[in-house]
Amino acid sequence: MTDVAKLIDDLGGPSKAASALGINNPSVVMNWRKRGQIPFNRVLAVEALTGISRHDLRPDIFGPAPKKGRAA
Repeated sequence: MTDVAKLIDDLGGPSKAASALGINNPSVVMNWRKRGQIPFNRVLAVEALTGISRHDLRPDIFGPAPKKGRAA
């Protein structure tokens, strides 16, 4: 199972995930599962809903998560 498939399952399946994200058609979310990737224009909404960092959802766009540490 891909990370995206697990995320969708954790949200209660495609219908519930779509509803929670304001998407009318659950097949849109099913396509994410099939592709194994969340579209860049939905990443911030998924981050807000799940608490999963945009850096973890799409490191190809947002890069690695910033290192936590002291400011200089």
